[in-house]
Parts: sequence; C-alpha cells; structure tokens
Amino acid sequence: MNRLHTLFTKKKNNILSVYFTAGFPKLNSTSSIIKELEYAGVDMIEVGMPFSDPLADGPVIQNSSSIALKNGMSLSILFGQLEGIRKEVSIPLVMMGYINPVLQFGIENFCKKCQEVGIDALILPDLPMTEYFKDFKPVFEKYGLENILLISPMTSEERIRQIDDASNSFIYMVSSSSTTGQKSIFAEEQVAYFKKVSSMKLKNPLLVGFGISNNETFKQVCNHTSGAIVGSGFVKAIEQEGNLKEIVASFVKQIKG
Repeated sequence: MNRLHTLFTKKKNNILSVYFTAGFPKLNSTSSIIKELEYAGVDMIEVGMPFSDPLADGPVIQNSSSIALKNGMSLSILFGQLEGIRKEVSIPLVMMGYINPVLQFGIENFCKKCQEVGIDALILPDLPMTEYFKDFKPVFEKYGLENILLISPMTSEERIRQIDDASNSFIYMVSSSSTTGQKSIFAEEQVAYFKKVSSMKLKNPLLVGFGISNNETFKQVCNHTSGAIVGSGFVKAIEQEGNLKEIVASFVKQIKG
C-alpha cells in the first residue's frame, strides 16, 4: 500500500503536511529538514523543487526558491540528497513544483528517480489534468507515483467531481484564489468554501493549503477537512539563525497547539 493511502486510512483528521523549498536556507539543508519534521510529528512532507518563475507562490516561497537556485540546487543534486532518506524517514514524501524543470530532466527519468528515492506523489500545479491523462499517467503509474490535483474557490462543482474521480490519494484544496502566503485567520467566505466542498462527500480526503500559519487557521481548516498544508510560515521559520531541531519542533508545536 502506498504510504499516502496508509496515512489516510489510519488518520482521518488533523493531518499536518509541511512544505519547504529544497536547497533553502542552505544547499545541503534538505535531508536534515525532512528528518527533523518527521521527528517533530508532521504527517507528510512536501519537498519543493525550486524554479525561476514560480507563478503560484507568494514572496516568501519565491525568495526561498531564488536563494535555493543561487545556492546551486538542481534536480540532480536534490535526488542525490534524497538517496537513502527512506532508511531514516517513513512518512509520505511528496515533490512539488512546476512542470518545466521536470520536462527538462526527462519525465521518465524523473519518475524513475522519484521511485528510487521513495517519493510517493507529485504536485505539479501547471500540469493540466487533460494533459496528464494524455501524456503522463502511464509513466506516473509505472513508477508508483500519485498525481495530486488542485481545486480553488473558482473551481466549479462539476470540475471538483471530475478531479475527485481522477484522484487516488488526496485533493489539494487551495484556500483562496491568490498566491501562497500567511493569514492570521480565515474569512467567512473561505470557511463557507471549506464547508461547501466538504458537504460534497468526495471519495478523496481534502487538505487545505495557502494561508495556514498558526493554530487558529489550522483548527479552522481541520473543522471541515482532513488537514492542512503549511508552507510560507515554515519557510520563514527556518530562515532564522539557530538550532534547526529546536526551530522545527517549536514551529510544529505552535501549529498543532
């Protein structure tokens, strides 16, 4: 059974997934951050592939991507850093980024490397669902990779049901039609959106991303979905000087409450 399926079978609520940009704040931070996140009690980790033109990302993640690239991060280096990670880390690992670097690396080669290092799924926001089915699905399935699709407040109910039918692990529910970033609390219209999609009784669990940065927003999301994805807040936290173990543990504790 895929590690994602195991997670969602065992845990139905209060799931915490944390995103960080590989190669940030330092080129060789990647494996240390992954290990500390699992130790601190997160349920899933999204490893961001830095890209020079990250359209969906807010300033914090854009900046981390820029620094990671300046540090020399590339997909080849990232896969090298992830070699052997499965000897120490058991929770699901997801790669998130944009399709262009993946195509440059070669889709078959990329998926093969993902399988070799123990990646469970990919989130490629700029890969259209129709194109995925036409050109990518057989390769993803060959290497045991789930394709995570996104919905937003602008996604129609019909489209949401299509995405649910096409998915086999979880749906990434974007909290607002804007770039990533932090919020202290979600507005009423966003909570109404969480409730509306939750009431559709989809077959896949929902995880909400964009805007979760504290225990209040985490609880708001978990009241209506299976959990939350935290990105910008964590990226800001690890930017600080100090002991990585303490920084990660403190951040995760603050989110979970």
